[in-house]
Amino acid sequence: MTNVTAKPARRPAGRRAGGTQPSGWWAVAFVAPATAGLIALYVWPFLSTLVKSFQDVPAFGPATFVGAGNYANLLGDAEVWKAFGNSALYTVIVLLGIPLAVALAALIEQAGRGRTIYRVLFFLPVVTLPVAIGMVWRFIYNGDFGLLNYVLSWFGVDGQYWVADPRFTIYAFGVVGIWMGLGINLIILGAGLQAIPKAVYEASALDGAGRIRQFFRITVPLLSPSIFFVTILTVIAALQMFDLIFIMLRSVNNTALADSKTIVYLFYEKAFVQFEQGYGAAIAIVLLIVIMIATALQFRLQKSWVFYG
Repeated sequence: MTNVTAKPARRPAGRRAGGTQPSGWWAVAFVAPATAGLIALYVWPFLSTLVKSFQDVPAFGPATFVGAGNYANLLGDAEVWKAFGNSALYTVIVLLGIPLAVALAALIEQAGRGRTIYRVLFFLPVVTLPVAIGMVWRFIYNGDFGLLNYVLSWFGVDGQYWVADPRFTIYAFGVVGIWMGLGINLIILGAGLQAIPKAVYEASALDGAGRIRQFFRITVPLLSPSIFFVTILTVIAALQMFDLIFIMLRSVNNTALADSKTIVYLFYEKAFVQFEQGYGAAIAIVLLIVIMIATALQFRLQKSWVFYG
């Protein structure tokens, strides 16, 4: 008698035992909230801004299509060029804080047990509200009774109206920007320093290399990927600087505001104060393009100085 073994019934494709739904639906369910948030908070606002940049959007009444008129007016607007110049100057000043962060990160790495305390102290500005930071530094920069002028008086240096004189305003903001970004930069650079093998330093020490030589020949080249990442974040954040201007200048009707506006502050003023939403949208789109070009340029230039060991 021939023993015939029955083959198990084949389940429909995409279904599990017990009649459960296809596994692909679970992937969609998990991704859907993040996708919805991305569309609602990023994609839709971008598309809406892009459309408005080609329109004249009054405070009341329907919008009218003006084509590239907003962009043409923007290119001929001296106030826009001045704001871009202020943003570029602020970015350059803040970038000077990266070498300082590299040196401090290297010193903290040698501190032994005190490393955590130093990192926490430097990281405090990162978790502090921008409003509180602006108010504290407005007091420090006060031309009449500010802390900075008081300290300078010890050395016989005349005080200045640091945030009321357009000659100093952007530089004063740059110092605050360096201070604000130092904490996160130290965390990123500190992680990069810990990834450098200790054996490299030990081998160089046997060859007679001192601490300074090790820093420039070993630490900086091997830390260059972290430095590049910090540079990208710093440039993007600096070009979007707004809160310091709003808190330290506008709240007191400062006379230096007209000559110290950044491009993001000008966007805010055009779109939400003067209700020129179409023109403000054009400024926002141009800023986005500038940030994309600056980022792409940095990625292109990093091939000549970033070392991926």
